[in-house]
Amino acid sequence: QVQLVESGGGSVQAGGSLRLSCAASGLTTTTYCVGWFRQAPGKQREAVASISSAGNTNYADSVKGRFTASKNNAKNTLSLQMNSLRPEDSAMYYCAAAWVWGVCPVKPGDFRYWGQGTQVTVSS
Repeated sequence: QVQLVESGGGSVQAGGSLRLSCAASGLTTTTYCVGWFRQAPGKQREAVASISSAGNTNYADSVKGRFTASKNNAKNTLSLQMNSLRPEDSAMYYCAAAWVWGVCPVKPGDFRYWGQGTQVTVSS
């Protein structure tokens, strides 16, 4: 049974940093595309960052240069380091996994497994 469990969300002032973590079980990060998505109230879920099975990362334009996604294959975990946070980064953040080789998909519907989410709130 696949399980993804996020942690590390919280409240921070604009310009601050947070680090999100996701522990995966029932799958191996060496064979899955793993990614981070976010959803703010009234908005669609959007891709934030992804890491392919080979370790290639992609980022949404809105977070490039501020967020860094990484994974630890030995521990089957992934992380999202978020710096220079802005109020518009406030959302529920989810980690997700897709059994895809090569380039990771960007549509939420292409990811089969999801965590429960962790809230990030950035105040101005």
